[in-house]
Amino acid sequence: MVKKSHNGISIISAQLTSTVSVTLVLLLLGIIALMGIAANSVKQSIQESMGFNIVLADSIPQSHLNNIKQLCSASPAIASQRYVSSTDALAQWQQQTGDDLMEILEVNPFSSEIEIKVKSQYANTDSIEKISAPIKAMPGVSEITVPTQMVDSINQSLRSLALVLTAVSALLLLISFVLINNTVHLAIYARRFTIHTMKLVGATAGFIRKPFITSNILCGIIAALAADAILAAIVAYAHTISTEISRAVNWVHATVVFAVILIAGIIITGTAAFFSTNKYLRSDYNDMFR
Repeated sequence: MVKKSHNGISIISAQLTSTVSVTLVLLLLGIIALMGIAANSVKQSIQESMGFNIVLADSIPQSHLNNIKQLCSASPAIASQRYVSSTDALAQWQQQTGDDLMEILEVNPFSSEIEIKVKSQYANTDSIEKISAPIKAMPGVSEITVPTQMVDSINQSLRSLALVLTAVSALLLLISFVLINNTVHLAIYARRFTIHTMKLVGATAGFIRKPFITSNILCGIIAALAADAILAAIVAYAHTISTEISRAVNWVHATVVFAVILIAGIIITGTAAFFSTNKYLRSDYNDMFR
């Protein structure tokens, strides 16, 4: 009777350890996913700050200016536009530098411009040149200025960062799967003699596997819900720190991650339990001691 009780305690202890371990691994996966979403939001924000300037001709008729604005508004690639008059440009220069160019030059050296910001998917040199080409041909446009070197440099840096993050995420995902698989394997290892006994009395493989897979999926669900609760607390706290964080990772993004964590917990623990149970189903009595 004491031996049986000790057996039960060992099994409960193994299941509890398994649940806690899976929770920590799923929590790590959730944090990685949220960081990936935040990085993607920052990347999109940086890309949407790229664009070009439309330098307008001096004394441009209002009708020409309106036509240029309408063309920009109609373009699906343009995220926003801002008209800056020559007077506003001069005032900005004086505010930033403290120099009064009108006193020095006796003439305003700035031209009126329209600052264009493109959507993130068009934030590259080739796309910007295609977008600006029909605008450049319009009456009243003096020139188009594109910060080509800056755009290429930023895109190269973002591609390198994305490659590094993808490689790190893939590695951590593999490590997480291995850790969960080993954790589930240890939990089933504690009940290997139960599997062997059921096999001896003639139970089918499917009958033996079912309770082990079910219990481990339940463990995965509990672990995933615990990980989601911790992640929700982290996201809620992060939102109180900065509005930038709340924009980068909103609750819609977080809910998707919570759902993915739950599905991952079910799939990984269920799959690990299936293969671990099969191992002991194929083992003889002597293998139980290894």
